[in-house]
Amino acid sequence: MIQIDALPAFSDNYIWLLQDTAKRRCAVVDPGDAGPVERWLAANPGWALSDILITHHHTDHVGGVARLKQLTGARVCGPANEQIPCRDLALDEGAEVEVLGVVFQVLAVPGHTLGHIAFFSDQPSETPLLFSGDTLFAAGCGRMFEGTPEQMQPALARLAALPAHTQVYCAHEYTLANLRFAKAVEPDNPHVQQRFDEVTRLRADQRITLPSTIGLERLTNPFLRTSETLVKQKADEWKGHSNATHVAVFAALRSWKDTF
Repeated sequence: MIQIDALPAFSDNYIWLLQDTAKRRCAVVDPGDAGPVERWLAANPGWALSDILITHHHTDHVGGVARLKQLTGARVCGPANEQIPCRDLALDEGAEVEVLGVVFQVLAVPGHTLGHIAFFSDQPSETPLLFSGDTLFAAGCGRMFEGTPEQMQPALARLAALPAHTQVYCAHEYTLANLRFAKAVEPDNPHVQQRFDEVTRLRADQRITLPSTIGLERLTNPFLRTSETLVKQKADEWKGHSNATHVAVFAALRSWKDTF
C-alpha cells in the first residue's frame, strides 16, 4: 500500500504526494507550485520523483510541472484534451496508467474544465483511491468554468457510484465552506451537522479535513443528493420553479452556491 500525504500550496491547495517507501520512489498529483515538492525531496535524500499526475490545466494545478520535470525527469501524465506543460502521456476516458505499482483508471469528468480527468484505483487488497481534482470536493463540487450542468451532473453521479469506502483526495481545503452551504440545503440532515462540527474542530486546529470517502459524500454532499426530495425542494425554492431532472436540480444548486 502506498502512503499518501498532503503538501499544502498557495492558500488552500493540496499537492498529493504518493510514496512507495520500499523503493523510495514518489509521485505527485497536481503540483501547482514546485516549491513544496522540491522542499520535500530535499528533506528526503535518496528519493526519486517518478511521476506527475495532472487532472486539469488550471495554473494552480500545473504551475510547478515544468520546474519539476526539469529537476527530476519525472513522467508527466495528464488529460489528452487540455494543454498540459511537458506532458509525456496523454490520458482520456478508459485509459489506465501504472504509478508506483498501482494501476489507475482514467475517468473523464468534464464540467469544471472540458477535459478534466480523475484517477481511480480499486486494485485487490487496496483501499480504493480517487484523485478528483476540482470536480468532486469534500461536501461540494467545482464551479463550471468551461462545462455545462449536462456534463458535470452525470460526472459527479458517476463518481458517487464508486465503492463507498473509496478514499477521495480532492485538491482544495474547501470542506468547511462547503458544509456551510450543505447545512443551508439540508438544515435537518444529522450527517451534515455532525460532519460540520467535526470539520469545524479540525480547522480550528489548522488540521486537514481530507481524505473524504464516497460513502460520506453520499450522505453529506448536496451535489450528489439531487434525488433527495428535500434537496429538490430547496433547489425549487431558490429558482422559484420546479426542477424536473437531476441535471436541473444540480444546476440550481450550483447557481445558488456560486452566490452563497
